[in-house]
Amino acid sequence: MPVQLRILAALLVIFLGTATWAQPPQDAAPPLPPNQVALPDDPATVIAVVGQTPILWGDIQPKVDGRINEVLRKLKREYPKSELTRARTQLGRSALAQAIRNKIMRECFLLDQVGTQAADKRQEAAEMMDSRARQMFFENELKALQKKHGTEDLTELDQILRKDGASLLSRQRDFADMMLGHMYMRSKIEQDPEVTIAEISGRYDRDQEKYHHGARARWEQLSVLFSNHPSREAAHKAISEMGREAYFGGNLQAIARQKSEEPFADDGGVHDWTTQGSLASKSIDEQVFSIPLNRMSEIIEDAQGMHIIRVLEREPAGVKPLAALQDEIREELKKEKIVAAQNEMLKQMQQRVPVWSMYPDDFPGAKPLRGRTARRPDSNSTQRF
Repeated sequence: MPVQLRILAALLVIFLGTATWAQPPQDAAPPLPPNQVALPDDPATVIAVVGQTPILWGDIQPKVDGRINEVLRKLKREYPKSELTRARTQLGRSALAQAIRNKIMRECFLLDQVGTQAADKRQEAAEMMDSRARQMFFENELKALQKKHGTEDLTELDQILRKDGASLLSRQRDFADMMLGHMYMRSKIEQDPEVTIAEISGRYDRDQEKYHHGARARWEQLSVLFSNHPSREAAHKAISEMGREAYFGGNLQAIARQKSEEPFADDGGVHDWTTQGSLASKSIDEQVFSIPLNRMSEIIEDAQGMHIIRVLEREPAGVKPLAALQDEIREELKKEKIVAAQNEMLKQMQQRVPVWSMYPDDFPGAKPLRGRTARRPDSNSTQRF
């Protein structure tokens, strides 16, 4: 099958699939040393090269400045210029590390498609890939953006995005890199890894403290609040009447919905599983974990009001059984295996695709940027830096 058709088929299959994937962790950039190189002022400055693809400061600058402006708008306060410069550098370095990661995955996907074919075939495949990605952006991502921001006017949409440090062009580029990167990762990593019973049991044994719970109970409650009644006597009369209705009528939840004054009244006064010692009312907490099950209590008084409860279920302190946690632990282990596989894949990709960066310490295996020549995929010109 011609390389163009293979790439197009892969794009369609992966993009239209419904499986999801875990995101590899993004390491924060280290603190900025006093002698660290500052971010450039010119958006056309090359700040990294991945394979033959340069990354310009202008590719990530809008995101960085948009994020800072967003935070400043929320905090509504002035910050020293030195603090803003430091924050901008930190954000810029983190954004650059992610951009490098995306470009590496894109490059590996392309290498898998064209192998050792001639440069013109590689360029042809790259152009076809980018063209299809642009088409998918306009067919899917753009429609979602138009719906979110309530406009179909592309100029107006672009202006809205620029307020948040983006643009239609930057979103299109990010979409293409992200899509191709996800395609590559999904083609290499098992999305539903096997988890054995032995692994589940081992995790359960290891995390016994995590699965331990204190004594807990479920109960029904009727309440009157002192703040809703002119006197303590009036409150006592109201709770006594509710208690008699519930006792002789046999339906405490119905009475709670009609007359109870506590937050859970609309739910029939039912309080779901609650751990001993976690209630603000010590009087109620003591009664919940001491009175017999399925019997209405005497009137309980605390600082807020008066209450009657009936305990539905109660469990002693202990460890949740493995049977109840098996599915939860299996999903946890699956996610961990996927992330571990992604991290290992990233290491392999970093060895496969050379990287030059103005912050080489932020990306494993990267080399200093100085003295490298690069060419944009959509241009015949080269740039040395």
